[in-house]
Amino acid sequence: MTITRRSMMMLATAGAAATLMPRAAGAQTSGPQMDVARSATCGCCGAWVAHVRSAGFVVRETVREDLDVVKAELGVPSDLQSCHTATIDGFVIEGHVPAAEIRRLLAKRPVAIGLAVAGMPAGSPGMEVAGLKDAYEVVLFGNAGREVFARY
Repeated sequence: MTITRRSMMMLATAGAAATLMPRAAGAQTSGPQMDVARSATCGCCGAWVAHVRSAGFVVRETVREDLDVVKAELGVPSDLQSCHTATIDGFVIEGHVPAAEIRRLLAKRPVAIGLAVAGMPAGSPGMEVAGLKDAYEVVLFGNAGREVFARY
């Protein structure tokens, strides 16, 4: 078989196209890993983990019964606490924070401890309830104070 200039160009084009193609569905994405600490008995925690995984985050779950200790060690204020706590790339994610806000946090990289959605508002990721949707805030918190990062 003789390799012609045309066949070399076709091979080069095919190779370049293959490197630019999106990853197959279900393939792990690159980027920081999210570690989630949650209770074994909490169903909404699992639903939130499914939400962030479907948004492309790589998640490692740890089932713990001492979540109060985890939250205290990570600096989550008691009035912002929820049912699960995550860490990603140096930030804390407390509760049912939408994946879009986590992406925005990672892009902006503000000086903060992290984001929180206090409690378990209906309609937040993992807390979807037919016919119910509470208004809620995603709060950016840190040593310098707090501010509303997003409203839903």
